[in-house]
Parts: sequence; C-alpha cells; structure tokens
Amino acid sequence: TASAAQADLAGKAAKLIARIKALGVPDADLNTSGYSIGPVYAPQGQTITGYRANEQLAFKWHNVDSVGKALDAVVQEGGATNLSVGFGLADPKPAQAEARSLAIADARAKATAMASAAGVRLGQVVQVNDLSSASRGPNPVSYAGAAQAVPTQVPVGQLEVQVTVEVDFAIG
Repeated sequence: TASAAQADLAGKAAKLIARIKALGVPDADLNTSGYSIGPVYAPQGQTITGYRANEQLAFKWHNVDSVGKALDAVVQEGGATNLSVGFGLADPKPAQAEARSLAIADARAKATAMASAAGVRLGQVVQVNDLSSASRGPNPVSYAGAAQAVPTQVPVGQLEVQVTVEVDFAIG
C-alpha cells in the first residue's frame, strides 16, 4: 500500500537524517528537497503491484577536505540509493563583485576599440545592467550504488563565477 511505502521510507529517512546530524550538520543546513509516492506497475503497465516512496534530502557540508568521508558515512547508514555532490562558494558576493568589475572593464575596453575603429569618441556610461541570472546551483556529480571499501574521493577543482553585464556608452 502507499501507506506501507511511506512508513518504510519514514524509517529509512529517519536513520539517514540522524546519521547526517551525527556528522555535525545543523538543522539549518538540512532539508527535504523532494518527496514523492507513486504506484509501481507490472511490466504490462495495467496492474499496480505496489507503491514506491522517495525522499530527496539535501545538506550543506562546509569542509571540502572531508566531503568524501561524509558521503561514505551517509552511504554506510544504508537507504541512500543516489547521492549528488555540488560545490559552491559559501559567500559568492565578493567573487561576483570582482567578476562584475572585470566585466565592466572589459566592456569599456571593447567599446573603446569599437569607437576608435568607427572614428568616434567614447563618451560616458549611459546605462549598466547586470544580466547574470540568479545564483544557479553547481552542476551536481551523481554517485549511485552500494558503498565500497575504497574511501570516496571527490576532487573539487576550481569554482567559476560568471557575471554578464551590458554597458551602454554615449559616443561623440
């Protein structure tokens, strides 16, 4: 039944949540990002053979050096069938401000070159628009399957901050 699937999920989720909290993740950094219950059909697609319940948990881990150990600990608890890892800056505003300044300087350099090629003088900035979309989450890297004896390694690499600006200049 749907209620049996829900009850089974509740037990597994409670164990996972307890494990995540035991790793030191505060309540503010742990949330349910998705929840579903639906029928499972026989191969012919006509008969309901049971129900499947699914809950997606998301938590923030603030130490990139130990993220692999955290993943291992969560998987070892059992019940986790898919894990996704994404990286982001704790405070992206300084990096975005720097990227924005660089983008505006680049726009000015390009506009100066174009004005020179056109035989006109570049004037004052008339308008500046930040066309950057709202903070998009990082592209997740998915890991699925059973826990392995080898510790999970999660290379971080470099994070990229991208800002798009539109700058209108007067010309003379």
